[in-house]
Amino acid sequence: MKKVLLLILVLLGIMTSLFGCGFFDQSKAVSIGEESAPLTDPGSALNPIKNDGEQNSPDSYSTQEALSFQQRAQKLLENMTLEEKIGQMFFARCPEKAAAEKAAEYHLGGYVLFSCDFQDKTKTQVISDIQGYQNAAKIPLLIGVDEEGGSVNRLSLYREFRAVPFWSPEDLYKEGGWDLIISDTEEKSTLLKTLGINVNLAPVCDVSTDSTDFIHDRAFGQDASQTAKYVKTVVETMNSMKMGSVLKHFPGYGNNVDTHTGISYDKRSCESFASSDFLPFAAGIESGAGAVLVSHNIVACMDMKNPASLSTEVHRILRDEFGFEGVIMTDDLYMDAIRKYSDEQKAAVTAVLAGNDLLLCTDFEVQILAVLAAVQDGTITENQIEKAVTRILRWKLDLGIVK
Repeated sequence: MKKVLLLILVLLGIMTSLFGCGFFDQSKAVSIGEESAPLTDPGSALNPIKNDGEQNSPDSYSTQEALSFQQRAQKLLENMTLEEKIGQMFFARCPEKAAAEKAAEYHLGGYVLFSCDFQDKTKTQVISDIQGYQNAAKIPLLIGVDEEGGSVNRLSLYREFRAVPFWSPEDLYKEGGWDLIISDTEEKSTLLKTLGINVNLAPVCDVSTDSTDFIHDRAFGQDASQTAKYVKTVVETMNSMKMGSVLKHFPGYGNNVDTHTGISYDKRSCESFASSDFLPFAAGIESGAGAVLVSHNIVACMDMKNPASLSTEVHRILRDEFGFEGVIMTDDLYMDAIRKYSDEQKAAVTAVLAGNDLLLCTDFEVQILAVLAAVQDGTITENQIEKAVTRILRWKLDLGIVK
């Protein structure tokens, strides 16, 4: 009962700050259940880190240890050029040619790998490729992949890496409950780390119980309470293995259309977000997730004009109301939802101004120059760049990528 009351207070705090009083019905708040950890103030959810780089639960989180990572990140920052700082903010799609050389030239923060980066390759070849990228980079790279399971797999599609593709979260739970969710997450993390991949862009935190929703096949497929427990379970398991986790797609996808192919307008009420969609993200943040990915949906109750990924208000909610102090990243800026909304250069500048730390992109060679020009002409302050890069470096230190 205490957990339920505490959750209601958290949701009331968010609703009061965002949308005023007298509108949120407490009876519609959703608990993540007595078996789950309580959702305490999301502001306590800094990445839990030990001195040896191993992540731990928020309950044993040490302020002194966090300061150590913060200080080390700031020390690294002091010796970086402006170009190096801006490059760190780009989590780029791995180019087909000269990937190692471009990682060095543009000082990239990391590469995201897709199925084409694994097709017709052996494990040894993939390991060699990734090590080549790391050897070329002055600051070690985030190497990410979307290995969600089910309809979104990048490497387990190929028998070289796994006998069968990883199952969807919904199918895993139906087959083996929480034990199978945990063992699947452990197996994924082990496989990815063996190849040199240090970030899995997962778990999907979106709440969907309707099989006709676009996002349903990628979601846990149950209500907010169970989805929150799923997210907590996956994040804690990934943390225990020092695998970077990314909560997506904030503030919650709902039943909206595919933003890979066009602009999506979310007209749901703010109450529906506070009583449902927000819960899995709050659970993931409290469990120590290092990053949150923001969708391209235009969420009318938060910002009627801008995609969430380019909205200062959506980022304010994530920072101020959830207390999230980790890395915020865009969804892929190459998606049609952004390309139909803005040109590639303006989109990158707007993404930084909105409050993103990392930009997922394909056209990094153009977009890095656009952000550099925006800093040089005063549109973006160097202080904002430095805050973002400090968070990125702190995440890399947390994961043991930077020693």
